[in-house]
Amino acid sequence: MRYHEGLVNPQLSRLHPYPFERLRTLFTGITPPPALPPVRLSIGEPQHATPQLIVDALQAHMAGLAVYPTTAGLEQLRGTIGQWFERRYSVKLDPATQVLPVNGTREALFAIAQAVVDRSRPAPLVVCPNPFYQIYEGAALLAGADVLFLNQTEDRTFAPDWASVTAEEWSRTHLLYVCSPGNPTGRVLTLEEWREIFRLSDRHGFVVASDECYSEIYDGYPPLGGLEAAARLGRTDYRNLVVFVSLSKRSNAPGMRSGAVAGDADVLKQFLLYRTYHGSAMSVTVQHGSIAAWSDEAHVEQNRVKYRAKFDAVVPLLATVLHAPKPEAGFYLWARVPGDDDEAFARDLYATANVTVLPGQYLARDAHGTNPGRGYVRIALVPELSECVDAANRIASFCASPRWPWTP
Repeated sequence: MRYHEGLVNPQLSRLHPYPFERLRTLFTGITPPPALPPVRLSIGEPQHATPQLIVDALQAHMAGLAVYPTTAGLEQLRGTIGQWFERRYSVKLDPATQVLPVNGTREALFAIAQAVVDRSRPAPLVVCPNPFYQIYEGAALLAGADVLFLNQTEDRTFAPDWASVTAEEWSRTHLLYVCSPGNPTGRVLTLEEWREIFRLSDRHGFVVASDECYSEIYDGYPPLGGLEAAARLGRTDYRNLVVFVSLSKRSNAPGMRSGAVAGDADVLKQFLLYRTYHGSAMSVTVQHGSIAAWSDEAHVEQNRVKYRAKFDAVVPLLATVLHAPKPEAGFYLWARVPGDDDEAFARDLYATANVTVLPGQYLARDAHGTNPGRGYVRIALVPELSECVDAANRIASFCASPRWPWTP
């Protein structure tokens, strides 16, 4: 017996295809040169080896698979995460009330909207950056809210334009997503920008969800985090602020699906209640692997060295053909393409050089008269150094070809 179509959540029809579905469609019918090995720079999946200390911890605690985990997680894990925040950001957290383990930031960033958006209030809004991580949009729509996009453009150094949101729109806002370091731009929010975020949150009462999963990939000074900014500004209760961190990028363990949320104890109390019903408990085995990862910084420092080497090698190779400056943090290049047709660039680069990059317009929405991702491609420097250099040389040769840019 088939389900009745009227029983399907109508919000599902508002979801957009995921960027990688659109990329597969774009490449339909194309056969890249078989003599060139494929290099995939389109997806932000870390390719460095997972550290042995994590593997060892997982193997040593396989008996945890026989135990139902609690949603709140082991006290040892929450304590270890709290200690990491203190070492990294000089902030004090109560592990019992201000820290929660989560099954990766993707799951938690989606879930927070379901827990925060109040559907009983008229016309709820969720505000998010544009370009953005598409989970923000899907989470908002499935929570019954509309999405208000804040365009982040190069002429503003990709800074959010808070003034573009009206007082009436802020009054309807339940949740603000921010991403720092940004995906795809790598931009880091400043202390003054955080001050304005907190001022707006205090005035209008919305929750701030800060996606900080790229916080540990940087060259030079560690990026400012949301909890750190709050503490510097005297907001040690972290009211209406929750930050999301992950082991996927930091520790090259995306398949472990392990991260953490920390911040306002009142928000996390309700978030824990939602997650208990949602069934979001982390395996005890994975929790022990996570304890090992959060306890060690040596592998994180080694990871940064690898990314630094890739940026140092790739950016100069692309400088003569693309505007692709080194970001403040993260492992992406947000590159402006010749001719401003990012789809044609990605398609023809794949067809000619067997290198995959992601069209920028797939990471953004048409808003305020423009799509701020159009004319850019996102290049994820996640393969090993030799592959990244090979891909950069192919991109440079492709861009230098007299056939580019083609007329759409």
